Amino acid sequence: MTRAVWIKADDTVGDWDDRRERITTALEAGADWVLVDEDDVERVRELGDINVAAFRTDGDVSLIDNAEDETTTAQPDTVVVGKEGEGDGTVDLPNDFSGSADLSTLRRNGSVDWGSYVRILGKEYEEFAETAATEAEYTIVAGEDWTIIPLENLIARIGEETTLVAGVTSADGAKTAFETLEIGADAVLLDSDDPDEIRRTVEVRDEAERENLDLEYAEVVDIEQIGSADRVCVDTGSLLDHDEGMLVGSMSRGLVFVHAETAKSPYVASRPFRVNAGAVHAYVRTPDGGTKYLSELQSGDEVQLVDLEGNTREAIVGRVKIEKRPMFRVALETDDGDHIETLLQNAETIKVPTAEGRTAVTDLEAGDQLLLYYEDTARHFGEAVEESIIEK
Repeated sequence: MTRAVWIKADDTVGDWDDRRERITTALEAGADWVLVDEDDVERVRELGDINVAAFRTDGDVSLIDNAEDETTTAQPDTVVVGKEGEGDGTVDLPNDFSGSADLSTLRRNGSVDWGSYVRILGKEYEEFAETAATEAEYTIVAGEDWTIIPLENLIARIGEETTLVAGVTSADGAKTAFETLEIGADAVLLDSDDPDEIRRTVEVRDEAERENLDLEYAEVVDIEQIGSADRVCVDTGSLLDHDEGMLVGSMSRGLVFVHAETAKSPYVASRPFRVNAGAVHAYVRTPDGGTKYLSELQSGDEVQLVDLEGNTREAIVGRVKIEKRPMFRVALETDDGDHIETLLQNAETIKVPTAEGRTAVTDLEAGDQLLLYYEDTARHFGEAVEESIIEK
């Protein structure tokens, strides 16, 4: 599931200077959406590129007309109803929801998606949010004296009908919202002036989307010096931690953990942005769970980083260096007897994790236990497929 962070920046948070500060922080932090009043849409567009949701609070036509006019810069991506209406309790809910003005507006067709904003002021508002979700692309729910139960109910009942956005006031609240019922809300709407809280909430989003991989050890059964091959160094736009690296290998079902060049060496300076990943034919794992050939990588691509516990994150490729270098062939055997191989450069600066600790490739011996990610599946153009493929 792809998670998203929305930042609340309408007139309830202060004047334009206050709102602009939130929006600017959202842009810098990498938030996905801002929720503003319709009068601020054009000003947000001038600040930067971010999805804009706008409360419809100025009658039935102004925002809708703007949204359908492709020449205007004040076009929002989503129109949200509920503010100063039934959704936030300004107008009493009708006993029969079929007479709801908010729901009537949601049923209107237009060139943008519609969203519904509902403060959960009681059980009837929870039911109103469920009804609105059948009409709204986005259903934003904000709790009063918030408890987990209403969110659990809404995730269970409308989670597949709409994009559910849970109102929160902190990164901790966002983490809870993303984890509730082990499914979580699709997005959170953060209402906070604290720039650090906004940044932490974006970090929580990223952590919620990342895989945690089950890594295992395989025995080195052979390591031999072979001739030279075209070797790939992947230089990322991120600094890697000492226990991080990439998963690479000649066979897509078994990818070897290769450390970043974070360790100091008497021969070269450390380069904590770099992984010396192997030969051009080898695979590298990507954040979507697929693979790419090392030869395909170019500036701007994403690769997956992994640490020794299997925690992952993504990194942008800044540069790829391909040079002819002497290589080792490393052959491994998994616990169930599968044979895995890869080629790594013959250099003491290339380190791999073994059961005994961080080890230079030049010091590997038969019998060592080398860390890798193993999945018993074939791949076609980087995608896992259910078919028989022989790799050797």
